[in-house]
Amino acid sequence: MSNKLTELPRTVWLIGLISLVNDSASDMVYPLVPMYLASVLMAGPRTLGLIEGLAEATAALLKLFSGVLVDRTRRAKPWVVWGYALAGFGRPLIGLVHSWPALLAIRLADRVGKGVRTSPRDALLVRSVPPDRRGLAFGVHRAMDNAGAVVGPLVAGALLAAGCSLQQVFTWAWVPAALCLILCLMLREPGVDVVPAAAPRSWRWHGLPAGFKRYLWVVALFTLGNSSNMFLMLRARELGVAQAQVPLMWGLVSVVAMIGAAPLSAWSDKIGRHRLLVGGYAAYGLVYLALASQAHAGWTLWALFALYGLFLAATEGVEKALVADFAEDGQHGTAYGWFNLTAGVMLLPASWVFGLLYQSFSAGLAFAVAAGCALLAALLMAFWVPRPSVLPA
Repeated sequence: MSNKLTELPRTVWLIGLISLVNDSASDMVYPLVPMYLASVLMAGPRTLGLIEGLAEATAALLKLFSGVLVDRTRRAKPWVVWGYALAGFGRPLIGLVHSWPALLAIRLADRVGKGVRTSPRDALLVRSVPPDRRGLAFGVHRAMDNAGAVVGPLVAGALLAAGCSLQQVFTWAWVPAALCLILCLMLREPGVDVVPAAAPRSWRWHGLPAGFKRYLWVVALFTLGNSSNMFLMLRARELGVAQAQVPLMWGLVSVVAMIGAAPLSAWSDKIGRHRLLVGGYAAYGLVYLALASQAHAGWTLWALFALYGLFLAATEGVEKALVADFAEDGQHGTAYGWFNLTAGVMLLPASWVFGLLYQSFSAGLAFAVAAGCALLAALLMAFWVPRPSVLPA
């Protein structure tokens, strides 16, 4: 595998480094938002679910738009640059807000940036590698992305332990935002000036391959149970985890995901994506069933968060690689737009319903319903979604 890693092009590593730096900033802030919302803005899980659901749905709509434009223009870099800049320089403003609607506005701006950049970035990764290296390329990207998610919580935890306020931690996120913008400006688009633009094809639902549509239905079902990860931090805090340890617990998730992402995604190039996605969705369901019955913090809670990191490692890069396997030539941006739209739009009801069940009934019911969606998605992935011809059986 080491030889394959060294053969990956510069673009793959640079995109990975950009994600590393961006996520270090994002995850300085991300685990602290539930605590800020509850302790400073005086809002509960229902409000958290509404904010996260609207934010992710906004990002999803823009991911389809930007993906289609990439296929039409074959230009990805401008969208990547502006997307990372908007998110990076808007995120630290969270520390200045005094109401949850203002927090919602900042989260919407952050997700607009994500919506603008994600599909173009994924299409750029696909253009940079041959089909038999897609899993590895997306795995490396996810590994570096999760490395940033390790750095961010560690920095946040250190700042909190040193006596910094939540607002001061948010302010420090300006530094990686500036570095991320510099790295984005260094990107080059492989072959953009020599490869002619593909003939326009339908970007609508009816124009998608039948097998890809089935895959998107399964993604929609799984995402319906895959609410915002902020509820994991909220659950940990509720079970008695100290405030300064919450970022470290999320850091554990990211460490496991970082270590496992590249080898597991590369493994999918050999054995097929379906097997890993089935196992990953099942692992998610089991983690959420366990969290539904968890009574207090302890080593078992840390173990569950580690297993959640393994789920991320087995699915994040593999899901993206499978999109490229289903897509036709010249439609990768559109395919990623539909994939990201499907997942993002379903996060609105997922986070809102989860928050409603959490606050109105119990955390146990919310986590159990999410687990049921994941386990059913695993079954459908195994027996209903076809294997693309480019993959091993």
